[in-house]
Amino acid sequence: MNLHEANNIHFIGIGGVGISALARLMLFEGKKVSGTNDNESKETLDGLREQGVEISLDTDPENLPKADVYIYSDAWLTLNQKILEEAKKIGPTFSYFEALGEFANDYELIAVSGTHGKTTTAAMLIDVFEEAGLDPMGIVGSLRGKTKSNFRAGKGKYFIVEADEYLRHFLNFHPKHLIITNIEEDHLDYYKDLADIQNAFNELAKRVPEDGFIICDPNNGNVKKVLEGISGKIIDYTKFLDTHLNLKVPGEHNRKNASAVFGLARSLGANLEEIKNGLENFSGTWRRFEYKGKTKSGALVYDDYAHHPSEIRATLQATREKFPDKKIILVFQPHLYSRTKLLFDNFAEALLEADRVLLAPIYAAREAFDPSISHEMLAREIRKKNGNAEAKENFEGIRQELENTPPNTVIITMGAGNIYEIGESLATEENKE
Repeated sequence: MNLHEANNIHFIGIGGVGISALARLMLFEGKKVSGTNDNESKETLDGLREQGVEISLDTDPENLPKADVYIYSDAWLTLNQKILEEAKKIGPTFSYFEALGEFANDYELIAVSGTHGKTTTAAMLIDVFEEAGLDPMGIVGSLRGKTKSNFRAGKGKYFIVEADEYLRHFLNFHPKHLIITNIEEDHLDYYKDLADIQNAFNELAKRVPEDGFIICDPNNGNVKKVLEGISGKIIDYTKFLDTHLNLKVPGEHNRKNASAVFGLARSLGANLEEIKNGLENFSGTWRRFEYKGKTKSGALVYDDYAHHPSEIRATLQATREKFPDKKIILVFQPHLYSRTKLLFDNFAEALLEADRVLLAPIYAAREAFDPSISHEMLAREIRKKNGNAEAKENFEGIRQELENTPPNTVIITMGAGNIYEIGESLATEENKE
């Protein structure tokens, strides 16, 4: 069945931050939407329920409701295979990225790609396009600070999406314009090496037509190979780096994100004042250096999604920039056994940037238990490098230890798992600003 012709769509894993945005898009398109999820996720599910979406937490395949089409989160390929097998017996199934591509490719598509910074850059771009009156459609892998939503319903010609390189998901897109924030080794559970990653990005970049723009740093050694054989016009975002922009989000990495947005918006005709206003009013996104409040003792609490060594380093450096006189305590939850093992030394070096590190057990996500790597091993390696690191066995122990942290301290919970729960329990409602 053509996905555009489907009237009744059921989402499997609807609580995911990306797929829940797609569910909102389907509602905007006038389709009936329902969903299955394996846990409550108020950030994504509450809004859908308010729009009349029936969501079940029953993952028994026998109770899967009938629908014209099923769209599933890729995480469920390993976590809940039986329910996907049942869906395929009933009707056509699409992965999240396959389905998003079916709709997004109908627009003048802007794909925001890169190892780091996709979410912030895509959200910045949506804000700037709003300011410029371009009325974009947009989906981000977080909640925009401005709207507390992961979806923007627009009636203009542009559709802004995050283009995820994992499993070559971004090859479901045919972008008119492409942003490449940066390229590094990551997802080495799937990619063979950096060259394999670059080949995937090159395949995406080759899809940009002659009258499209590729916004990147063409002088970056990891990006150069990606630009071989392309047709689109290269725009060097480093030429748009404006140190006088008064951004609300700190750090050199965010100034680079802003310069990429500046470069594309300017190339598409937005005026300087609109771009500047959009960037300077950008208030961040959920789980990207997000301020959560204060502890009872007055310590500041932030949360960040960083789960790669370069992201960790960038966030900690931004924190130093914003709070030069405060001590930084980092509560880090490694994400994936494979990533922790393959980038082990890089993680240890990056975590040295904090004054103190409390490590939670590895968040396995889609992977099976691997006894050859652990958070205890990472803590020992940090200490060997003269850092201050402790491995903790549970969230409650970490929370209790940090409850009476001195007020001249910034606590950052960090990682792609559920580590943010610690920060939310520390920053009680009466201490939030």
